[in-house]
Amino acid sequence: MLSEAMTALAAAGGTAVVQAAGTDAWTGLRRRLARLLGQGNPQRENAELERLDQTAGELETAGPTELERVRILQEARWRVRIETLLESLDDTGRAEAAEQLGGLLGPRIPEGGVSVSRGGQAVGGNVDIRADRASAAAWNMGNVYLGNPPQPGPPQG
Repeated sequence: MLSEAMTALAAAGGTAVVQAAGTDAWTGLRRRLARLLGQGNPQRENAELERLDQTAGELETAGPTELERVRILQEARWRVRIETLLESLDDTGRAEAAEQLGGLLGPRIPEGGVSVSRGGQAVGGNVDIRADRASAAAWNMGNVYLGNPPQPGPPQG
């Protein structure tokens, strides 16, 4: 049975797969995770690459109404794959795999400092958002109306 820390690490791995799919971080995470899960076996590594590609494809083609369900399902699948790997290793191998996975899950912001995907952004460095002189500022604002709101009641004219 895995420790709480190992279970949390596996869960973070599942989440990282889903969050990285379709972003600039995907290529590096995909390659490194496949290598970790393949454990030095090129055939297993290739099988993991195919599974990762399938995950990315399912997330990309999911419609707006099914996206959250697909995300949850894929996170769970990858969490279980990572847990299975960790459970199969002896203490030394588990510690090494956990260290590799921790390095894999650390912040990986592509050169240029920003990564944007459907539903998320990642920025390497500071973000400074300011509003000045009756203006509005936000990371993601949606529809905004600036100015005096219309007065309630019948139109004046």
